[in-house]
Amino acid sequence: MSSTVTDPDPEAAPRKRFSRAWLLRFLVAVASGFTLYLSFAPRPLWWLAPLAFTGFALVVHGRRFRGAFGYAFVFGMGFFLPLLTWLLDFLGPDFGPWPWLALSMALSVYLGFGGAFATVVWRLPLGPLWAALVIIALETPRTWFPFGGFPWGRVAFSQPEGAFVSLASVGGAPLVGLAVVLTGFGLAALCLRVRGADPRRSLVAMSALTLVPVVAGLAVWPAIGTEAQDGELTVATVQGNAPDIGLALEGRRDELRNNHLAESGRLLEKLKAGNTKVDLLIWPETAMAMRTGDPGVDQMVRDYGTQAIIGALVRLPDGSAQNSALVWDPVAGPGQRYAKQQLVPFGEYVPAREVAKLVTPFVDSVANMTPGNGANAALSVAGTKVGVFICYETAFDYPARESVADGAELLVVPTNNAWYGPGEMSYQQLAMSRLRAVEHGRAVIVSATSGVSAIVAPDGSITASTGLFTADSLVGRVPLRQQTTLSDLLGVTTEYGLLALAIAGVTGGYVLRFRTRRASAAKATREAAG
Repeated sequence: MSSTVTDPDPEAAPRKRFSRAWLLRFLVAVASGFTLYLSFAPRPLWWLAPLAFTGFALVVHGRRFRGAFGYAFVFGMGFFLPLLTWLLDFLGPDFGPWPWLALSMALSVYLGFGGAFATVVWRLPLGPLWAALVIIALETPRTWFPFGGFPWGRVAFSQPEGAFVSLASVGGAPLVGLAVVLTGFGLAALCLRVRGADPRRSLVAMSALTLVPVVAGLAVWPAIGTEAQDGELTVATVQGNAPDIGLALEGRRDELRNNHLAESGRLLEKLKAGNTKVDLLIWPETAMAMRTGDPGVDQMVRDYGTQAIIGALVRLPDGSAQNSALVWDPVAGPGQRYAKQQLVPFGEYVPAREVAKLVTPFVDSVANMTPGNGANAALSVAGTKVGVFICYETAFDYPARESVADGAELLVVPTNNAWYGPGEMSYQQLAMSRLRAVEHGRAVIVSATSGVSAIVAPDGSITASTGLFTADSLVGRVPLRQQTTLSDLLGVTTEYGLLALAIAGVTGGYVLRFRTRRASAAKATREAAG
């Protein structure tokens, strides 16, 4: 009796190993992206961000361009999807999850290219440094596209405190982000070296790449100035509160105004009872609508007997509207005005309106506002100059930079975060304001319609804050500072310098790859001939 022995499929084991390796990398990419999300406010887990990029580097290392792009894209989705869930509150159920998903995908494409190009430069000397440059450099075009730029979720915004944030005073958000990513990539290089997966790397060099950013951040901290240089101001910010109804808040201007008048009245009674006088009163973004004036607000400012910065939706003579911050004098009334330059897509204007109508019928409910031209970046008020950048502008580098260049000794961020519900958006934005405080060496007053309002010291620490969706007020003494930081002096040079270095690194990586392949081909030819 004979039996037939069937040979096992010789390709089955490799396919199984490939499947397991692919799944493992996929899961690590998702987990690393989610770890980066966990490093963002309201959690004080800034130290998770470098670990997230350690996982990122380990996943894409050794992959081909397309594979690295895919894993890095998955990392991005694991990060942006949870980070931006507040968009669902903002747009409401009528829009569904599609804008949230589409924006997360668009932003993840940048990280996808970051991972792909990181594999190109990793073979260069100090490869992890070049790879970190690539990741941070790709945050620059993200401030341009889509929809006029959406820099939310920049790596630096995970660092309102901790070892790295002091570097904002040297090179702004780009340098902070570079330090975070380089620490993570250096740690990944160490892991690969110890495992023997990258034997060409020096343990000393990789250890230095891991530790230098941390040491540099800690070394800069003593240079962060917080003392007053031109006196102090007693500042009050009023949070009148608003209903949690997302975009529908657009039609409730009178309610917002009345809420802020009521809270201003309660605060004034407390100030009188404590025999306290404020030097500057602040209302948040679009707390009222105004054409030519407002007797109620006029009377409120007179009762305080001090100048105020009032966030208002101002109607222009041509009928269009501007999101503005006005200096309101107790005698002269409204005067100098700053108008928001960086408008919120689909909230304050609709890009490609005719195309958007093909996707959703709700675009007609959003009227296009007129952006400001950057005039009055620093308002003359309360005997000093106060820089104003409004809500969404906090995510962009230039508004705060322009206000300091215009002589601002104090920074104010009026915001209307009631649009975005009770999620994490307000805390994420506050983290950005804390970074701006360190970047420019100025105290920052965050004045929110429904929270979180805060008084932030020049070192980024919070001295007072409110909760979400509650009527409240803050009063605090803040320093006026004139000293400019190195970040102020360098301006856009840091950002574009890092971008240029990244482009040079990618070019060098391709040149090295070409030469290596040509040398290998020549060697193979010689061996075949010999």
